[in-house]
Amino acid sequence: MPQCKKEIILIITVALLVVGNLIGAGILALPIEAGLEGFLPSLVSMLVFGGAMFYSAVILGNEASAAREITFNYPSLYHRYLGQIGKWVAILANLVILYGLLTAYLTGATSIIINLFHIKLSPYLVMLAFFLLITAITIGGMKTVGKYNALLTILMFGSFGLIVVFAGEHMQLSRLTFEDWPLLPIAVPVIITAFHFHNIIPNICRSLDWKPPLIFKTMLIGMVIGFLMNALWILVGIGSLPLKGGDVSIVGAFEHNFPATVPMSQIIPSSLFIIGSLVFALLAISTSYLANGLGLMGFIEDMLENHLRIKNKIVQLVCTFGPPLLISLLKPDIFLKAIDVVGGYGIAILFGILPSIIGILHARTAKARLLAVAMLVIFSLGIAAEFAQETGMLKLRAEVESWNTPAVTGR
Repeated sequence: MPQCKKEIILIITVALLVVGNLIGAGILALPIEAGLEGFLPSLVSMLVFGGAMFYSAVILGNEASAAREITFNYPSLYHRYLGQIGKWVAILANLVILYGLLTAYLTGATSIIINLFHIKLSPYLVMLAFFLLITAITIGGMKTVGKYNALLTILMFGSFGLIVVFAGEHMQLSRLTFEDWPLLPIAVPVIITAFHFHNIIPNICRSLDWKPPLIFKTMLIGMVIGFLMNALWILVGIGSLPLKGGDVSIVGAFEHNFPATVPMSQIIPSSLFIIGSLVFALLAISTSYLANGLGLMGFIEDMLENHLRIKNKIVQLVCTFGPPLLISLLKPDIFLKAIDVVGGYGIAILFGILPSIIGILHARTAKARLLAVAMLVIFSLGIAAEFAQETGMLKLRAEVESWNTPAVTGR
């Protein structure tokens, strides 16, 4: 096979790996939080923060390619540039990301299973059953699952296409004209989460033989595909769901912390859509849980063994999966909130603020320094957006009461 053809196949393969990592709990939350401010504001925000996430991926790709280390990890990287403070900030941010994502997966999967199947069982029993199954696979069966990764990816893309087609048939284009720019910060954390794949950048660099031009081209292709999928999903989500009107509306889903597929399945009267949305949502959640759960296991094992000198497997597993399960049981309706915390704090710091600082330190021209500073400001705004929501500075209720304009009425 000619070298050029091999390179193209490799680029496509790795780019799809990027897309697979972009599709997770974030995409399930996008139409709900993006719908509060409207399609156009959300699209603009996706361009800005998606571009910022690509910038940070380039910075981290450069670092991984320069190091060429099989065991490359981010706490060590930030320790090299920022000392002990950088190292421990990275460790805490990574824990926020991984614990937060596993919490989102557990609560999101529970909501989906109960609401799509109309199960009468306690949500706690459903959550525990899902947790035991998916955690057991994560602990002991990752190699087996890896053999079927291509099939799972095909099923996920196929089910995504199916639900987009069905949802598109129920769109009302007038709903896409609604805009509420002051509420744009609500969607920022989940948008950041939806463009997060940075944990696998060291693997990407290794797969592409540490060649920066090839790495950046591949990551860009993957992110563009992910952007188009996110934009299409927001388009049909906002277009098919009313803004207000009980649980089967954007506001209702936001207030109940529902993934987008839950209210959409109640509006679209099709068993195929329900099956497709169930398959897509559970595959997106399950594959992400497996990947992030495995990453968290390794991270906790390293922390316990190398910092606390604890080599007990049971303790490692409890420290890995205990906190997200406990949080999920105490707060079963925390799906959207968990996604927001992951994106607004964890990802914005670990894969936004800290890479931007490295960009500033490496800048050799005024333009490069200005770009790095701009990225630092953008990610700081992402943190500020989440802080405003957490502290009540950004309130939805007052806005909902004022949504009586002709553009909103009838949505």
